[in-house]
Amino acid sequence: MGRSRGGLTTKIHTLTDAQGRPLRFIITAGQTGDITTAPELLNGIKAGGVIADKAYDSNALRLLIENSGAEVVIPSNRTRKILLPYDAQAYKLRNRIERFFNKLKHYRRIATRYDRRAIYFLSALYLASSMIWMR
Repeated sequence: MGRSRGGLTTKIHTLTDAQGRPLRFIITAGQTGDITTAPELLNGIKAGGVIADKAYDSNALRLLIENSGAEVVIPSNRTRKILLPYDAQAYKLRNRIERFFNKLKHYRRIATRYDRRAIYFLSALYLASSMIWMR
């Protein structure tokens, strides 16, 4: 899971597969916390593991992932008193979502947040994602 800012007031929350190909998007206001969209992104997804950055570190999300039968690969937020272990080798695969966001930036309409309405911006995301899937 990951997020990227698609402009000053928009955040793109994305779930990708193991190859970094997008599966789901949620667009929120820029000030919305990353973790608020995680349950919706993960709803109904069957996976061997979920890799996310420290912004997604919460006991509730960890429990949700574990209950789905997936491995939790999320480093502990520095505010945790007791750091929780995670698979550092598996966490290195998180760069695939970062590469996906870099590919999105090649589409000027998305990189500049050209569309004012969220529905049009989301449509552009789906179109660009389709192009990325076809590579």
